[in-house]
Amino acid sequence: MRGSLVAAAALLSSVAVAQTGIVQSVHVQGNVWMIVGAASNIAVQIGNDGILVVDTGGSETADEVLAAIRALSDKPIRWIVNTQAHSDHTGGNETISQAGETVNGNPAAIVAHENVLARMSAEDRPTTEWPLNTFFESGRDFYFNGEAVFLYHVPSAHTDGDIMVYFRGSDVLVTGDIFVTTHFPVVDLEYGGGIDGFVDGLNLALDITVPAFQQEGGTYVIPGHGRISDEADVLSYRDMTYFIRERVQHFIDGGMSLAGVQSERPAFDYEPRYSDEELPWTSEMFVESVYRSLEPASSR
Repeated sequence: MRGSLVAAAALLSSVAVAQTGIVQSVHVQGNVWMIVGAASNIAVQIGNDGILVVDTGGSETADEVLAAIRALSDKPIRWIVNTQAHSDHTGGNETISQAGETVNGNPAAIVAHENVLARMSAEDRPTTEWPLNTFFESGRDFYFNGEAVFLYHVPSAHTDGDIMVYFRGSDVLVTGDIFVTTHFPVVDLEYGGGIDGFVDGLNLALDITVPAFQQEGGTYVIPGHGRISDEADVLSYRDMTYFIRERVQHFIDGGMSLAGVQSERPAFDYEPRYSDEELPWTSEMFVESVYRSLEPASSR
């Protein structure tokens, strides 16, 4: 079962690439735009200093993504930030980086947590796709295009290299796959993911976001997949993730096997909202990933 779980998590990225649509952009607020239709959502920050891109989508749509960026601005692409290592978020790294230029004349710098570099290099991907500007701390910050940009590492959530990116002046948070609007959380155990990290990451997102009138608007959130959101959407997703984790933990504490937990269907009430029959990540697989993440090490 665990092997099938890992395979499903890996397959989800390739399915996302296959489901790409028309690549287009939409203004979020401030300096930030979102590009959709490229296997994963892409954030683009534009200003006098140049262009910063968060994630690059799949390799199949890299040229279309570059064209979409160029339609927004002819400023130089200076930075690329990867929120994780999976190819649906990093497949366009080479194309976008080589089309950009740092102030020193090199291709646009790719930034990520050091675990992302470790994962990508272990898969023998081209070095031109690697994030060679890495950090190992809990976060980094810098100033670009007139606003502070914060990178927050969330250990062991979707993967072990997840980061969220917050544009403080624009008030836009980019979450990667820690938050999506399209399906249950994908806990990629093979990549060091864990359900506790998911809950921690979503709680951090809630600490960062601030709603406007009647919980609408305010800080806008660009998810790894799905529509532009706000704090209320993140709150609903956090609550779902937390409740299912607690239900599974309760069954584990009672000595229940994986099959027994799955028979109880602890995600049943959320299936109409977060199950997608077109994706290989079913509610049963999500429950299994939660169980595997929580089960005592002695029983693995």
